[in-house]
Amino acid sequence: MAHCKSEQDDWLVVYLKYLLFVFNFFFWAGGAAVLAVGVWTLAEKSGYLSVLASSTFAASAYILISAGTLVTVTGFLGCGAIVREQRGCLSLYFCLLFVIFLVELVAGVLAHMYYQRLSDELKQHLNHTLVENYGQPRAAEITASVDHLQQDFKCCGSNSSADWQHSTYIRSQEAQGRRVPDSCCKTVVARCGQRVHPSNIYKVEGGCITKLEQFLADHLLLMGAVGIGVACLQICGMILTCCLHQRLQRHCY
Repeated sequence: MAHCKSEQDDWLVVYLKYLLFVFNFFFWAGGAAVLAVGVWTLAEKSGYLSVLASSTFAASAYILISAGTLVTVTGFLGCGAIVREQRGCLSLYFCLLFVIFLVELVAGVLAHMYYQRLSDELKQHLNHTLVENYGQPRAAEITASVDHLQQDFKCCGSNSSADWQHSTYIRSQEAQGRRVPDSCCKTVVARCGQRVHPSNIYKVEGGCITKLEQFLADHLLLMGAVGIGVACLQICGMILTCCLHQRLQRHCY
């Protein structure tokens, strides 16, 4: 039968417990930040998903949301394990911390990797989307995304409004004489895209690619920083959990 000394006889156990409680507070705060960044990223850029060739950006956000949710559950388990001083619960808590650490690290690395090739992907894919897919019967989601993009960023065309001259939609009868989509107009009214004077449509240097690239880059850097930052914080939690687990083993005899 195992015998355990009182907590007064082992001040280190008490000290480690308080440290883990403090860690859990910051762990919950970090988890809330991870969850918030993931949700915010999806909400902010949900209208642009269709113009992105890769799903890596969305995958990083979903991973952060999953990790943030798991953090909440793990935090409750951690508090229970610390209060009860159960080594089995502490072992489970450590394993969950390690899993979350890996998940958030993967999300951070994915965001960083996608950031490195973001510019090339946009240059290759966005212009093709505008020219080939915009306004087509089976591409309603893409059309809505491009319209949303041009209105939000106050831009017109991939690199400039001249890109629309090669668009399948603009060259078709459905365009009704438009030279650019109506979403290029500063004030959107029916068939306003027939007039391409700078007073009527957005003329932005670098076009929508420059604006979208900066927007996505800012989000990716934030996602990567939060994911990797919280993952590093969890290393401290895993070390403290191991120390408390080992001390409890020595504490009981």
